[in-house]
Amino acid sequence: MVVINNLVKKYGKFTAVDNLSLNIEKGQIYGFVGANGAGKTTTMRIISGLLRPTSGEVRVNGVDIIHNPGGYKKHIGYMPDFFGVYDDLKVTEYMNFYSGIYKIENSKRAAITDKLLELVNLSDKKDFYVDALSRGMKQRLCLARSLIHDPQLLILDEPASGLDPKARIEMKQILRTLKDLGKTILISSHILPELSELCTAIGIIERGKMVITGTVEEILNQLSHNKKFKLKVIDKAETARRLLEENPTVSSVQAADNILKFSFSGDEGAAAELLKEMVVQDIPVLSFVEEESNLESIFMHIASGGIENAG
Repeated sequence: MVVINNLVKKYGKFTAVDNLSLNIEKGQIYGFVGANGAGKTTTMRIISGLLRPTSGEVRVNGVDIIHNPGGYKKHIGYMPDFFGVYDDLKVTEYMNFYSGIYKIENSKRAAITDKLLELVNLSDKKDFYVDALSRGMKQRLCLARSLIHDPQLLILDEPASGLDPKARIEMKQILRTLKDLGKTILISSHILPELSELCTAIGIIERGKMVITGTVEEILNQLSHNKKFKLKVIDKAETARRLLEENPTVSSVQAADNILKFSFSGDEGAAAELLKEMVVQDIPVLSFVEEESNLESIFMHIASGGIENAG
């Protein structure tokens, strides 16, 4: 559905997107993860046709969007990270306005609007003014608007930003419904646990470069040589820290009070030997456990420089 090769976007001497490549297959929910300024929004705006890249190739549904900018927009629905100002429009008027932009026949607009408002659970708000809606309702209305022309690809920039937990759950349920309807979705978000539950694939971008991509399980497997351990001692924390830092299988030791966290590249036998050495050194160990990795821990590991570009 989306193929990007060596995408570059420069603003003067600043490189916002740096030789980025990714592949989003039809029917996927692809999570785009990165810190503020990493290049997520720039990339999404290029795919949406709102920005022209400096160089590189972008294909949407087989269409080269750089050399054929008018031939692909019917395939794309874009939801930006801000709503805009439509204070004086009712919900149905808002939807009618965008139906006109996409040149939908007048006779079909009401039926399409009703169907989409039902999809995003706003049927009972159709006669409300947009300004009277809650933030979560506005986000869902913006999503409905992006679906007016029945695009195959949805590009959603921080759709859950600023939403309360209930509104985030509603948004997540709607996105799963859209996937079941055959939509391909590219979504960026700072809410990493929810992305890991929702997405079929993840791409982590750092300083404009794609650092690692794949399913959450595949990424965890790629980084499995760097397990995360948590050690808790009753005292002698400084002795434990020195012992860890001297061990060649240990890296990134972090100590706070009597709790030490570190990366460990050894196997189970090496972990047992490390614990045995602590006992021999008369360090009173209260617990020694491997922490379960998740998308948030992966992101923090990468953001701290724990892995080089893995493409």
